[in-house]
Amino acid sequence: MVNKNSATFDVAVITVCVSPETTEEIVQAVESARWAVTASNFEAYISAVRRPYFGPQINAAKSCIAVVDFDLDPDQAVETAKYLQGLFPGKVTVMALAESRDPDLLLRAMRGGCTEFLHKPFHRDALNDTLNRLDRQWSAAAAPAHARGSILTFLGSKGGVGTTTLAVHMAMYLVQSHKKRTLLIDHHPELGHACVYLGIDGSKYHYQEVVRNVNRLDSELLKGYIAKHPSGLEVLSSPDICGAMKPLDAGGVATTLEFLRGEYDYVIVDCPTSMDDTTLAVIDVSTSVYLVATPDVGAIRDLARYVDHLTQIDGATQKMQVVVNRVSSRYAVNVEHIEKAIRVPVAIQLPNSYAELVRSANLGEPISLKGKSEFTTQFMNWANTVVGSTAKAPEVQAKTKSKIFAMWM
Repeated sequence: MVNKNSATFDVAVITVCVSPETTEEIVQAVESARWAVTASNFEAYISAVRRPYFGPQINAAKSCIAVVDFDLDPDQAVETAKYLQGLFPGKVTVMALAESRDPDLLLRAMRGGCTEFLHKPFHRDALNDTLNRLDRQWSAAAAPAHARGSILTFLGSKGGVGTTTLAVHMAMYLVQSHKKRTLLIDHHPELGHACVYLGIDGSKYHYQEVVRNVNRLDSELLKGYIAKHPSGLEVLSSPDICGAMKPLDAGGVATTLEFLRGEYDYVIVDCPTSMDDTTLAVIDVSTSVYLVATPDVGAIRDLARYVDHLTQIDGATQKMQVVVNRVSSRYAVNVEHIEKAIRVPVAIQLPNSYAELVRSANLGEPISLKGKSEFTTQFMNWANTVVGSTAKAPEVQAKTKSKIFAMWM
């Protein structure tokens, strides 16, 4: 059963190449949410050169749900999804409907702009789950505005892929380039490196103590736990001793992060590689989850396992973005091969700047925004995208050819 919300939304339902019986079930499911629904069914695929007429009620709707059948012609289905995304920017949710569960087909659908998947034979319960999520999102957007920052979580597929380095630079760039109030959290249970890479002392207090005092946490108490960088970036460090920390309570972690997002524009969380209850709690409250890997067999094998795990967690797939670091290294695995191995698109590619970043870490000074390196350019474009800029990082093409190993799958 779809949640009934007191707010009334004008929702356009568009079905493309979907059978009349399934179309009727889809429309009935959307109407059960008590939204004002305008439905339009198209028997042929659509595109920029085969443009159908959309009535004024479709164009005026605040939100749009489009279901496209991918079985008849996947190429035209992808073209249709892209056209709908361009026609209704920012307000359309495109769902792929298919009998096939082929990973390559799902990957193509995602590249075309589909964010949801419905399998044949169609079951209304599967659609209801998506409608419930959309109901929560639209209700939150319609609610009175209040300060609520974004939580960006960085999770490495394994150690050594540059997760902490990227988290530190993202936090710094948000502060220095976009003047955002930003908090960097070192979520490692002990011996994290965030403060080391920033060249600041974080040994006095740490993040775990904040979580354990969450029941009495307020803005004034928080100030006593924060380490500050000269740039204005604020940091909650990891303990710099071994074996003295007790496991954190997952509920306390979630509550702490919800409090912190009310204090900052952005909360950056540098997570350890373990997928324990506290990491799952972080993922649950995150706005975006960046899975970081390097283009080598070990990292990609582990990345595939993380992707598989997260796709089983409700809501995690929509937050997940894959970041491949050091794509231009000499023996890098081709990005297209990585996508086939993990069965999701690579969202962000960063060039190999290993020597430059090691020097930066050793000096405790993140790479300056004034630098003209390819890494700086790519990273600035990424940061611009995070804050809502339309700037897009140019893709780095890895020229080295490599094989796909069965162990990834």
